[in-house]
Amino acid sequence: MRFEGSPTYVATPDLMLAVNAAVTLQRPLLVKGEPGTGKTLLAQEVAASLGMPLLEWHVKSTTKAQQGLYEYDAVSRLRDSQLGEARVRDIANYIVQGVLWQAFRSETQTVVLIDEIDKADIEFPNDLLRELDRMEFYVYETRELIRARQRPIVFITSNNEKELPDAFLRRCFFHYIRFPDKETMRRIVDVHFPGLKKELLREALEVFFELREVPGLKKKPSTSELLDWIRLLLAEDIPAEALHARDSRSAIPPLHGALLKNEQDVHLFERLVFMARNNR
Repeated sequence: MRFEGSPTYVATPDLMLAVNAAVTLQRPLLVKGEPGTGKTLLAQEVAASLGMPLLEWHVKSTTKAQQGLYEYDAVSRLRDSQLGEARVRDIANYIVQGVLWQAFRSETQTVVLIDEIDKADIEFPNDLLRELDRMEFYVYETRELIRARQRPIVFITSNNEKELPDAFLRRCFFHYIRFPDKETMRRIVDVHFPGLKKELLREALEVFFELREVPGLKKKPSTSELLDWIRLLLAEDIPAEALHARDSRSAIPPLHGALLKNEQDVHLFERLVFMARNNR
């Protein structure tokens, strides 16, 4: 059981090696990288290529670790007791299973995605140490030990918004997805737009990578934004010739709103173009 990439996801050799190493070690794979580099998509593609169910846990700033295990719905139980419902006698009726419980109880091995773990409180990773290490947890309300039947393959993504605890990092296999170089990006675009004309692809990549090199950008355009931009170029039937005057010293690229996502970067780019034209 090895991940060798997929027809819809361009995985570099070091990324495939990291996935398979985490599977061999039976440790969570912690994946970091710029937004838009395919961290979340990786878990989805691994699950699809290995034929495993995928369970996704998208973390928010208010997410608590307990929610990944289970939640006790005391409010519903109180309401049912006031209505005289018979089910109120069994507290198990009010236990809501979390993603990890579902994965532990699955008859087949699953892939679990804990997405953007750095969005939660700093204690969130520490609160999952024992569960991810031993693959078990205790339900105090029902006095039941939930132990994994099949150890899931766990992917954890982070955008590096905050540092993760050392104790948590020790239990993970780590991989940083580097931003794709031009050749890798060409392969990624080819997966999504297999019939794209070579000239348009060449010019679009030149614009994209030159834009990323503009000094002072608050947010550099990502892979997903490049794909959106190419989709718009095709929808508007914009030819490659329209991208020839491509560097930041001569013109703003058409439909640049797909690449630049805040007003500071747009104003910066416009100022650079204005200064370049005045210096000619």
